[in-house]
Parts: sequence; C-alpha cells; structure tokens
Amino acid sequence: MPLPKIPSKPATILLAKDYPKAEPGKSPVRAAAKAENDPVEDLISGPAVPAKTTRARKSKAALLAEGQGRESLPVRETTPPAAPAKLPAPPREDKSGKNGAAAKLRETDMNEPHPAKHKPVEVNVKSSASRKADSVGSTKMFVLDTNVLMHDPTSLFRFEEHDVYLPMMTLEELDNHKKGMSEVARNARQVSRTLDALIANTDDDGIETGIPLAKLGNKDARGRLYFQTRLNAASLPEGLPSGKADNQILGVVRALEADQSGRAIVLVSKDINMRIKARALGLAAEDYFNDHVLEDTDLLYSGIVQLPDDFWTKHGKNMESWQEIKGGNSSTYYRVTGPFIPSLMVNQFVFFEPNNGEAPFQGQVKEINGKTAVFQTLRDYSHNKNNVWGITARNREQNFALNLLMNPEVDFVTLLGQAGTGKTLLALAAGLAQVLETKVYNEIIVTRVTVPVGEDIGFLPGTEEEKMSPWMGAFDDNLEVLMKGDGDAGDWGRAATQDLIRSRIKIKSLNFMRGRTFVNKFLIIDEAQNLTPKQIKTLVTRAGPGTKILCLGNIAQIDTPYLTEGSSGLTYVVDRFKGWSHGGHVTLARGERSRLADHASDVL
Repeated sequence: MPLPKIPSKPATILLAKDYPKAEPGKSPVRAAAKAENDPVEDLISGPAVPAKTTRARKSKAALLAEGQGRESLPVRETTPPAAPAKLPAPPREDKSGKNGAAAKLRETDMNEPHPAKHKPVEVNVKSSASRKADSVGSTKMFVLDTNVLMHDPTSLFRFEEHDVYLPMMTLEELDNHKKGMSEVARNARQVSRTLDALIANTDDDGIETGIPLAKLGNKDARGRLYFQTRLNAASLPEGLPSGKADNQILGVVRALEADQSGRAIVLVSKDINMRIKARALGLAAEDYFNDHVLEDTDLLYSGIVQLPDDFWTKHGKNMESWQEIKGGNSSTYYRVTGPFIPSLMVNQFVFFEPNNGEAPFQGQVKEINGKTAVFQTLRDYSHNKNNVWGITARNREQNFALNLLMNPEVDFVTLLGQAGTGKTLLALAAGLAQVLETKVYNEIIVTRVTVPVGEDIGFLPGTEEEKMSPWMGAFDDNLEVLMKGDGDAGDWGRAATQDLIRSRIKIKSLNFMRGRTFVNKFLIIDEAQNLTPKQIKTLVTRAGPGTKILCLGNIAQIDTPYLTEGSSGLTYVVDRFKGWSHGGHVTLARGERSRLADHASDVL
C-alpha cells in the first residue's frame, strides 16, 4: 500500500520508564457481562464473529497464548496480548545526589537498560540585541568571523532577511588558510569562489550599498552582503594588542555600532574566547548554530518506542493477522488502526511488556498509511539456536539491532550507544555470518576516523592497512572473541579459521574513499561521531548495488574540534534517514562489556 509522508515527531528513549507512552485509559479487560454481547475477533481470518455464536470459542488472550506456545525455538516470535495490565509507575526521582541515583538504578530490574550519558548540551541563547530586534521586527547585521566561513562555506546564505558584513581582516585570514588539502583549506577556497561570483559585475557604488545575497539563486537569503571599504576608527580598551586579528574584528563591530546606532550589530563566531571578549566589551556576540541538526540531542530519534498501556484497547478492535515465510523464517504480521499510529515511523521498533504474566510483544513497523500500520514480529536472537556467529542478544535493544543487521532488505543501519553496549561486536558478527555463511556479501570493509584522543605519536610505517591497524584495536579485540569458536577444532583448525576471516576483512582509510564504488560489500564505519555531515555524505554515497553500510558511534565521545553532539555527521544521518523503508536505527542503552565497565559508566 502507498506510504504517506513520514511524520517528523522524534521519539525519546533511555530507560524503559522513559519511553513515550500515551495517557493510561480504561482497563482493556472487558467485563464478563459486556463480553457476552460484544463481537469476538478472529485473529486468523480477521473478521469479527458475534460472541453468542461462539459458545466454545476461546478468548483472544487464550488464542494468543496458544500461538505463543506453538512457536518453534529457532524463530521465537512474540504476539500482542489482548488484555495488558498497567505498567508500574516509574520510581520518583532521587535528588539526594549521585549515590542515591545509583542506588535507585540498582533497584530496577536487571533487564532495564542503563541510561546513556551525554555531555552537557550547549544552550544556544540569542544575545539581548538579537532578542530586541526580533521583538520589534527589524533586520540585523551579522559580522562574520573567519572560523564561521571555514566551518560552513554556505553560511553567507543562512541568515534569511538579515544583512552580512565581512571585515577586511576576515578576508585576510581566508587568504592565509586557502593553501593545502585539508577540509579547512577547501572550505576557504570555496568561500573565496563564492565571494568572487557575488562581486562580479558589481561597480563600486554597488559594493558600498551592499550586494544582494540572492544574486546567485539563493532565494532564502534576502539580505545584503557588505564589505569593509574604509578604515573604521574604533577605540578599544588599552592593553589589547591592536595587531591581533580578533581585536581588529572587535574594533570593526564597535565602529559599526557607533555608525549605525539603533540597529542590532551581532558578531557571529565559533571561537568561544572571541565571544567572551566581545561580551566583556559590551558587544553582542552569538555562536553559529545553523548547522546543528538538533538543539537538544535528547530528542534524537532512537528507533524504539514503547506502546502505551491502553494501546490494544484502542487499536485492537479490527486488527488483522497473517503469517508469511521469507528466507526460511516465519513472521506474523498485524494490521492495526488507531490514533497512536501517526506518531510512528517505518522500520521503528515497538514493544509492549505487561506486568501481569501476559505474553510480551516486540515488533517492527513495516508500513504506515494514515492511522493504519503493519507490525511484523521479530526473530528472537537472544535464543542460542538463533545465534549470529556464536553471539546472542543480551537485551532488548541488541535483539532489535540484530534484526536490522541480519535483514538483507535494510541497506543502511546506524547504531548509537555508550562504551560497552556491543556496537562493534554485533556489527562484526553479523558481517561474518553474512559473508562466510550465507554469502550475501563478498567481504567486510572497516574504516574509521583517525582522530587521536591524546598526543599524536607521529607517522606510521608500512602499507595502508599497516598504518590503519593501530586504529583498529577495537576490531581486533572483538575478532578475538568471535574467532574462539569451536574449541574442538584444534590449533590448526583455529589458525585456518583466523586466516579465512582475515582474508575477508579489509581495513581502509577514509582519505582514499573519494570516487570509489563498493559492490556487494559490508561496510562498517566506526567512530562515526567524529565525521562531519559532508564527510558522512561522501562515505554513504560510495555504496553500490548490494552494499550495506553500518555507522557506529557514541555522540558523547566526540574528539573532532568544532564538532558538537548537535552538528556531528552521525546525528545528521540518524535524523535524515529516519522513516526510510531501507534504513534503520537503534540506540543501545545498556552496557554488556563487563560488570566493572558497567559500574564505571554509572559512577564515573
């Protein structure tokens, strides 16, 4: 059936108690007297049958319980309960301190995921001059620092109806940074070419009165571009070095305020110290946050949502059910209709876990059409008979992730999670199973950003793979776990298995990805939180026919300068790919590395 426009409402997920839920309604358990006159739905054939004609007909809950018992172990599917009980109320927040919070966490069920910890989110607050101009509806003039143009070459066209002013020192610094092959040098050259195109065929009077930013076809930019055409005499506090570029730009901002009194003049800079100096001098200064995908990363799409307590009461009236066998695996499908459906997205995982002993439900949204959705039950990878290269899911989120990784219809998967949640291990296990066992792909390609955590140790000797091998320690550690395998194979058998695995895993550098096309490859991009949106686009567009791309990372561990949780390339692709029928995302919340690592992530 045709799919509607994907809803854009994000879902938030950390602990199970924090999953979005609707307001609890009436108990879905029907009264016995009312049930005698109500129709009973047949889950197999779909249409409703009057209850009076079904004297020996079993209830919906009994049918579901029997269906749960008939499942085979290799594919343990869960079906929705007909009469779920209300989930227990979440415990009150303990405000007594860190130790009290940790105690509350330990009291929760061991199956509950641990919260993913984030760095403090920088709040983007407008300056008082900007807020005042917004209140009266007047246009502002933004003075751009050099680092803004080098961070985003298209920033000139991101200020809507407001004007943009470029000091001469900004142009000087652009000229100093245009040489080289780095990302900063390429951005500086791109800005210079854009400025040259804007200033072309413009006389001196046109430069003085401002150049329309919409000249090159950017209709959203309705302001004008001004250059510093004369020396502005502005008095700065004594003691500030006049020859420093930052201080000269501050002098230009002060001179503009004196020259255009009554108009909001705002300095835009990515340099925190520059903004602090400007505010100390009484000048309006703001950060450039147009490139931020989200202002609050807690609103980032999680890929998982908990169904509300009264979901089956409101959505199970005309529910249809059928079974399909694809790839040797049997799945049950449910078509449900109700008011909660528009908030869901395609390939989003849903779950319902009642507290009264009823069968739990875990599924995936396969289709959405208005207020009607199709749910598909999942394969249970927590059972040993469904292991993936000897690895089984240890929690609910890992089971969701393996369902995405092992689905050949999903071409793009993103996995977020703190250290120890199993991102790399699950990705490698799924890659080995589909390369060496099912032969869906012909090899695994592994790459990552080479950003050091501490001081750089210098150049590395050898070939491309030898230079990349020190950066791939995480993959080597996980390969040791995966290559233990059968203990009865002996040393020769294990050595042969290791050589076979090593021959199917290629380690590549990001520096040589431009222009490549990967066909039938299983591409793993590790530490993707250190990629910019432009770099992540370059990598994802390398995919050829039959290629699957995995992006793994933790947005709380960003090592690249000038990248934040909101502007990271990983955040960018998670937000842009949500709801795509051939892509999926899961936020892994519980650490499974060891009890030591798990405790350290809680208390440190």
